[in-house]
Amino acid sequence: MSIYLDNAATSWPKHPEMLKAMAGYLEDAGGNPGRSGHSLSAAAARVVFETRSLLARLFGVAVVDQVIFTKNATEALNIVLFGFLLSGDHVLTTSVEHNAVMRPLRHLERSGVEITVIPCDNRGYLDVEDLKKAITPKTKLIAMTHASNVIGTILPIAKAGQIAREAGIRLLVDASQTAGMEDIDMERDCIDALAFTGHKSLGGPQGTGGLALRPDFTIQPLIYGGTGSFSESEIQPDFLPDQLESGTINAIGIAGLGASVSWLLSEGLPRIREHKKNLIRQFIEGASNIPGITLYGSSNPVDNAGVVSLNLNGVVCSELGMVLDQAYGILTRTGLHCAPAAHKTIGTFPQGTVRFSVSAFTTTEEIDITLHALRAIAAASSETE
Repeated sequence: MSIYLDNAATSWPKHPEMLKAMAGYLEDAGGNPGRSGHSLSAAAARVVFETRSLLARLFGVAVVDQVIFTKNATEALNIVLFGFLLSGDHVLTTSVEHNAVMRPLRHLERSGVEITVIPCDNRGYLDVEDLKKAITPKTKLIAMTHASNVIGTILPIAKAGQIAREAGIRLLVDASQTAGMEDIDMERDCIDALAFTGHKSLGGPQGTGGLALRPDFTIQPLIYGGTGSFSESEIQPDFLPDQLESGTINAIGIAGLGASVSWLLSEGLPRIREHKKNLIRQFIEGASNIPGITLYGSSNPVDNAGVVSLNLNGVVCSELGMVLDQAYGILTRTGLHCAPAAHKTIGTFPQGTVRFSVSAFTTTEEIDITLHALRAIAAASSETE
């Protein structure tokens, strides 16, 4: 039996209720939501609305229709970046961003959008005063991750939101690593746009995600087409969620996501968060005592979203990951994790790291086994030097 520690890429295993909900959707609903008046279409629409409502509750979204479904966080981020920024605008971001933020920004930079990258320290911490100082009269947006996908360090989005609100600019948050674990409230945290993915800590299937928007934040659609509403018109609707949800949505995936979010809410995020942070504490304390291991990021699990990166002296990270997999059945992710900027920030570019990431279903026994494996590999490596 494998030990799965690649939850920052996609969570596994999934809760049985999620699998049951997806099968139930095909059996009891299965129609195209919002596209017909018959019973199966209506049943599908109810499933979608219920999931939208659960997500609005989870993220503190005042108006349910402000939750837009996408296929992942990358699409949600692109919708905001390309639908809001224009040539001559200025945007602030951080040095630990995933390429889901950096690549669209670099593309927009070629079209006249000015980008300022605010450096984090080598543990991934951001000084919000640096954000404040970098604001100019042309600044229109702060686009930042809630937590690094490489080292798990949590960034101060509420403080950034307050700065943005006072300056009259917008805040876009990439919550890929925190949605379903950390406490997020869009109103309290002054977040204008929240991009999330369904298949990580939210526990849903791949191909699900979304974008939550404040009611006063207007952006242009990335995709135009059929919405099931106002079919007599060839003009895109100007109301949400239809304006940003052209085409048939992944209703079966949304059914699974809804079941998983319902489970998260019933279990309580505080309990799940405490479990993950205890696992990270156990891992950091154990790994920090292994000779030859270098840990990256904060040593304080309170500041960590369930992700740890490390390297072993004299061992290429891809080789370490392979040994963990083939000899011990421990599944991790190696390399640059689609976040070269973050690796440059922590000093691990271009070699990368081995990343370990936990879920609500990871056990303390699995962490013990993983630490034992790392000790054995480190000892064997030191003997061959």
